[in-house]
Parts: sequence; structure tokens; C-alpha cells
Amino acid sequence: MTSRREFLIAVGSLASGVGLSSRTENSLATSADVDGAVRKLTGGTAMRKGRVKLEVPPLIENGNSVVLTVTVESPMTAAEYVKAIHVFAPENPLPNMVSVYLGPRAGRARFTARVRVANSQALLAVAQLSDGSFWSDGVEVIVTLPACGEER
Repeated sequence: MTSRREFLIAVGSLASGVGLSSRTENSLATSADVDGAVRKLTGGTAMRKGRVKLEVPPLIENGNSVVLTVTVESPMTAAEYVKAIHVFAPENPLPNMVSVYLGPRAGRARFTARVRVANSQALLAVAQLSDGSFWSDGVEVIVTLPACGEER
């Protein structure tokens, strides 16, 4: 019997034209998966530190519901704004946890979300600005009760 997660992954893969993933439900992404996803996102453009602030509690008691906030310093004008913010987790089943797309009318480049964090790991937030630059921030978190990999 197919689980809900496997069904949604298959449907999403087919809809995007990527094809089915060989990943099993309990397998985790690797640093190479995150590097590949970031390289695909940036197109090889160098990322700079700064302008992005990723806020996550350093000690996470339960990885099933973790509040994270990402803020990017930007005037959010028609000439200079944040196009997108992506959060990556190398130890989760899928490396890209969250993608938020913004424009100059967003007012400010900030969002808060609840996510699942599989294990203790280093989370990475990447912001793509309208001038083509990429900025990042990383945070190490310790998870006492992991999410995403437990048996159902």
C-alpha cells in the first residue's frame, strides 16, 4: 500500500516532469543533495554571508513542529527587492524545506513558518535578490526528538 507521502511525492514529481525519486520514505538528504540544490538555485553565483538572518531555537525538543523565521535586509523597492528566500536542511528527506517568493510590493522581506526538522543539523537560508546576488545565513540546531524518519 502506498503511503500518503509517497503518493504526494510521486504526483509532485510527475507534475514537474522530474520523474519518480528513488528515495525511500525514511532516507535522508545528504550534504551533496543540498550543495546540488543550492548550485541549481544560484547557477554557480557565489553566495555571500550577511543580510539574511535565520532564527531557529538552538535546542529543539520536538522536530515535528519547529518555528523558524527568516528576515532579509532589503529596502523592498521596485529597484531593489528580495525575489525569493529558500531554507535547506541537509538531514531532512528533501533538502529544500521552504521556498517563499516575494516582490517589491511585499513591504518587507520576512516570513515565519512551522517546519519539520529530521535530526540535529545545520540549516541554511538563502535569499535571492533582484540584482542577481545571493545572500545566506546558517544555524546549527540540536533536535532531541527527531521528525521525518520515525516509523508509522
